[in-house]
Amino acid sequence: MAAAAGAGRGSGPGSRAGSQAGSTGRMLAELLAAKEMVVVCGSGGTGKTTVAAALGAQVAATLGGKVLVLTVDPARRLATAMGLEQLGHSHVRVSDDALAAHRPAKRGRTAGATKHGAGGELWVAMLDTKAGWDELIERHAPDAAVRDRVLANPLYRNITGRFVNSHDYLAMEQLHELHASGRYDLVIIDTPPSRNALDLLDAPARMREFFGSRLLRWLTVPYRSRLFTFASKPFYQVADRVLGSRFLEDIAEFFVLFQTMEKGFVARAREVERLLSDEGTAFVVVTTAETAPLREARFLADALHRRGMPLGAVVLNRVLPGDIRQPSAGKAAGKLADAAADQRTVGKLAKTLAVDDPEVLAAVLARVADGFHDSAVVAAREAERRRELEAMAPLVAVVPALADDVHDLVGLARVGRELFR
Repeated sequence: MAAAAGAGRGSGPGSRAGSQAGSTGRMLAELLAAKEMVVVCGSGGTGKTTVAAALGAQVAATLGGKVLVLTVDPARRLATAMGLEQLGHSHVRVSDDALAAHRPAKRGRTAGATKHGAGGELWVAMLDTKAGWDELIERHAPDAAVRDRVLANPLYRNITGRFVNSHDYLAMEQLHELHASGRYDLVIIDTPPSRNALDLLDAPARMREFFGSRLLRWLTVPYRSRLFTFASKPFYQVADRVLGSRFLEDIAEFFVLFQTMEKGFVARAREVERLLSDEGTAFVVVTTAETAPLREARFLADALHRRGMPLGAVVLNRVLPGDIRQPSAGKAAGKLADAAADQRTVGKLAKTLAVDDPEVLAAVLARVADGFHDSAVVAAREAERRRELEAMAPLVAVVPALADDVHDLVGLARVGRELFR
């Protein structure tokens, strides 16, 4: 969708001043209309999957184009939110009827709308680690014989499934493959929850470093050389007796075969790194106003800046409504507290509401007033943290806390409307 609008190109902290006249929702729509790849990331539990799905659905429904949301979240919540029975490695199209909830009541060109109009397509898929590794081997194997030997290796599935940050690398690899295919106008990837924000960004570099590591050389020694040192032979003999016949040989054979694919893996890793810094790519960091996710969001924003990777927006999720901080709301809460302490007022209200016990009503009113005060304090703290985010991000979109968890298309549509409001 990069050709649809130019507003999102090269957006950064310095471009905010010139865009203040536009609403947050309009700016977010223009950003997404101008990008081809959007990487949604952040710490676990912040609602990344929900935000990624809502963004994809809202873009397809209001801006048009062909949109794919690819999730690597093992919780598989995306399928439920999209109204699908199941979700796998194959790309599945969400029905037009399901997208109807995301379309505005009056059909018209939304900010950033493409030439496709508002009749876009939404596709979803889930990254399958097994299928992803198989595709990697098939793509990078120098010939069919090497490919078949790797896939037939007894330890292949076990080893590849335990590569450190395997999901992160496969997610970036899949992002590159989809970009190169040109099948979609916009790809939104919901990244895996990670304890370290850099896991995702550093995954391609880690793969490059692995091929030159001492570990790889050590693992391939038993297979490459028949001349073991006198001290090494007892170790391999004991390992074979404890771990099973040919255990070390199977490991060595796998990694020797893996080394034959070094050129392809290293070249692709470099291409992925370039794609992450491309002007057609944007990162969207999702966080809540809690301390730990905010710290991770700041850390990730700094890491993106240092690496020259484009931070497009921060989504502050589950925020209390801004009207709680209104002076008039505070005054109303104060009057409610006063009313709770006035027996005469409580008595009249108890009759009006048909409450049998005025003392119970007084206690409820007092609790409501106190609860509102506590919420106002939290809302003020959230507003301060939002200002901190605005100082480091080109755009901060806010999603209010909803009464219920988002588990269906109706809830997803509401999140999408809030993002594009």
